[in-house]
Amino acid sequence: MPKMVFIQRDGSRKEVDAPLGLSVLEIAHRHSVDIEGACEGSLACSTCHVIVDASWFPKLATPTEDEEDMLDLAFDLQETSRLGCQLIMTDALDGLVVKLPAGSRNAGG
Repeated sequence: MPKMVFIQRDGSRKEVDAPLGLSVLEIAHRHSVDIEGACEGSLACSTCHVIVDASWFPKLATPTEDEEDMLDLAFDLQETSRLGCQLIMTDALDGLVVKLPAGSRNAGG
């Protein structure tokens, strides 16, 4: 089974199983990683914002305009920021490393 690594807010690494076809947000929730995902993956918030390790960023599909619009609202936006709900696990992403931002901003409440 593919794996991925979350760099948690305290700097610790958490390697988890990452089933193919699940989003980074779903994988995080499955393994009790502290990502909110207030809109439940419907691309209506930025609370599942993750910072993708620079070596992995070029391997990702280009974000949609809707994702980029939501990222504009994200806290601690970085060059390699993406929304976890939009990153779907594939064989090519086995070993993916993402870092949780310092915090999140929920425009909905």
